[in-house]
Amino acid sequence: MPIFTLVFVAALLLSLAASLWLASRQLRHVAAHRNAVPTQFSSKVDLAQHQHAADYMLAKTRLGMLNLAVGAVVLVGLTLLGGLEGIAAALRAQLAPDYVYDLALLGSVLLVTSVIDLPFSLYSQFRVEERFGFNRMTLGLFFEDMLKGLLVGLILGAPLVLAVLCLMNSAGCLWWLWAWGVWMGFNLLLLVLYPTVIAPIFNKFEPLIDEGLKQRIESLLQRSGFASKGVFVMDGSKRSSHGNAYFTGFGAAKRIVFFDTLMQSLTPSEIEAVLAHELGHFHHKHVTKRIIATFAVSLGMLAMLGWLSQQVWFYVGLGVTPALGGAGNNALALILFFLAMPVFNFFTPLSNLLSRKHEFEADSFAASQTDAHDLISALVKLMQDNASTLTPDPLYTAIYASHPPAAIRIAHLEKLA
Repeated sequence: MPIFTLVFVAALLLSLAASLWLASRQLRHVAAHRNAVPTQFSSKVDLAQHQHAADYMLAKTRLGMLNLAVGAVVLVGLTLLGGLEGIAAALRAQLAPDYVYDLALLGSVLLVTSVIDLPFSLYSQFRVEERFGFNRMTLGLFFEDMLKGLLVGLILGAPLVLAVLCLMNSAGCLWWLWAWGVWMGFNLLLLVLYPTVIAPIFNKFEPLIDEGLKQRIESLLQRSGFASKGVFVMDGSKRSSHGNAYFTGFGAAKRIVFFDTLMQSLTPSEIEAVLAHELGHFHHKHVTKRIIATFAVSLGMLAMLGWLSQQVWFYVGLGVTPALGGAGNNALALILFFLAMPVFNFFTPLSNLLSRKHEFEADSFAASQTDAHDLISALVKLMQDNASTLTPDPLYTAIYASHPPAAIRIAHLEKLA
């Protein structure tokens, strides 16, 4: 058995075992604290709400564990058991080894993985979300969204993939550096196009009409030194009762977006505090820092792909017979790389640690611009509306959570208040 096969199998088993073990810790910890509201929240959250959030977390975690196990089986099936090799052979019998073949191979693998993921998406939306009172999406809207997503992905993704394949064929051994430039330009273009072109395909965005709230927001923006292209309310309620707010866009295309569900559950002062938190991310340049970090990591990944794509052991170790320098091999390299690399992903804990640090900084900024008690009240309401558990497992949180646990975050805000 090739050495890389052994390394890949060992990494996959270790990654799967660690993920399932952390998820089981989360299950045990949340279940063990299900019947008592943490003292810190005893005056804000009743036992029924706390148990509802715990049960929601338990259901999502169990489904995630099953999805994780099935994903590992699919990965082995596509690689070591010859699935990708079989798909490639079937397409070679029908198509000339050119760019059409490359795109067909990439599309076929994407189709296979999407079909396997579809039952999990349906169960999550129409059983888990429905059971806990969050789902407002119809089956028709679900498939309409899926079709729109597919069309947008084809329109935007196919030219990008084709450009990368052309560079792999014609730009020499440093093709990955040129591909990185194309990737950066593509992502920056998406940041500009998303608010006004892509997002409206899926949702309606109406300008904020509440004059009192609008004045509060404009005052906050002015004293924070932030300029945007407007404040909008999104019809998130047609899919879910979850609430949220976010900034979107880049440079002069920045927009502030509130879910309509959020507008219904928070007071004007709480909405202002939530917005101040989001402004904190821009004040501390978190968005720019994340973009730079993403580009830096993507440069390293593409450089690694450039090297691995020329190594016979990389293909053979993952169950594929390569044709280095031959037509059609570049698509195989792309597929194998993006299938295998998540197994060796060591960035998630570090990325989430940095994200939690940014959340504390944004909270501090919000407390300096608004009343910290308003943000605390808003966070409690959002946790109730979104059924966020108050008692996550600390180790699970340290690895997977992009936001600090509620108790720690609110304690931090109380000190600032």
